Amino acid sequence: MAHLLLIEVPGGNDFTILEDAVDLGHQVTFFTADLAHYRKQGEETQARLALAREIVEIHPFDYAEFERRACLVHASHPFDAVLCLIDIRMIEASLIAEKFGLRFLNSATTRLMRDKFSLRQALAKRGVRQPGFALAETATELRQAVTEIGYPVLIKPSDGYGSQNVSVVFSDSDLQNLTVSLEALTLKPTDYGLGVHASNRFSVEKYIRGHMIGCDVFSNGAERILIGINDKLMFPPPSFAMRGSCFPSDRYDIAAIRDYAFDILDAVNFDFGASHIEMIVAEDGPYLVEVNPRLVSAQIPHQMGYALERSVYADLINLHLGLPITKLHDIKPRWFSAIRWVVADRPGILESIQLPECVDESIRRVVLFKETGDAVRPPIHNGDRIGYVIAVGDTQTAAEEIADRYVQDTLVILK
Repeated sequence: MAHLLLIEVPGGNDFTILEDAVDLGHQVTFFTADLAHYRKQGEETQARLALAREIVEIHPFDYAEFERRACLVHASHPFDAVLCLIDIRMIEASLIAEKFGLRFLNSATTRLMRDKFSLRQALAKRGVRQPGFALAETATELRQAVTEIGYPVLIKPSDGYGSQNVSVVFSDSDLQNLTVSLEALTLKPTDYGLGVHASNRFSVEKYIRGHMIGCDVFSNGAERILIGINDKLMFPPPSFAMRGSCFPSDRYDIAAIRDYAFDILDAVNFDFGASHIEMIVAEDGPYLVEVNPRLVSAQIPHQMGYALERSVYADLINLHLGLPITKLHDIKPRWFSAIRWVVADRPGILESIQLPECVDESIRRVVLFKETGDAVRPPIHNGDRIGYVIAVGDTQTAAEEIADRYVQDTLVILK
């Protein structure tokens, strides 16, 4: 039995990694900057949170206080691993792991990967192929960057996550509208939650047309393993929300994707942990969208688990406990697993959701995030999505068709 330090979880309610840790026989101490953030999520979340051996709140969050409180726990009940699945606490997680001499991504690389522009600079120095890019911290710098790169361009917060405040600029009029928004953000930086606000540094990147994919890689200092390729679908512009995905995918050159992903990780000295890499596969090959120093989130681990018929979270825990990852080379997906999201077709107040009465046996999971009385709108970013369905099939097309049919037969009623 191991003792795990877990700092925050995605979405305010995704405690699956805590459940899986307990199922494996481990104890978990949960650290958070805002316990109320989780306690307001409902009874199911409270039951899952209660699985923790201990809950430690540091409010407002301060690293020095976090380290002090963690050391107190460690002195009486030593930690065996540090786990973190949320971008805005990855740096603190890496620092506390170094303090205790535990396996985790080194803090220098973690800091680098929390700034998308700086990361692209590092990749450029190593000659890794990527879209043209620039930094903008003011409206003037934004205009200059767009002039240098040329339309269309993708603009996103350099420290952002979850597709927040991401835009594609196709024309001068688009740029003019965006500069107004940028000036407003300068006055009131985006609140990422848990006491963290945006830095207002923006990465300006050439927009590449193609197919979006995601790759998750495990690294243990000796080897890297590509868990698989997730074939993604986006909602139509101007949305930057994901409509769904299928894992694994048989539509791409796996060797080429794997080599490109490993080149990216090598270039930034990614020495340990899970990494989630998003790419655009264009006609001339893959281009990096972004790379995150953590396992993929937003329900995708569940989707991967249904395809692999195993817990990806358990594999992540075992990685951090030092268990060999060589066996992951031999894991073959049992199914193709497709996820599709339910959304509103217009702004309004949610009155009810009518799910299909006849459910295909291939439906593995249905989850709703919005409740009666919640304000909803067509998806601009991922937080606007109402719920999702996961279906499996013998082929990628079959799994996608089952999930699409379920969403089509779901009725979202607005006031």
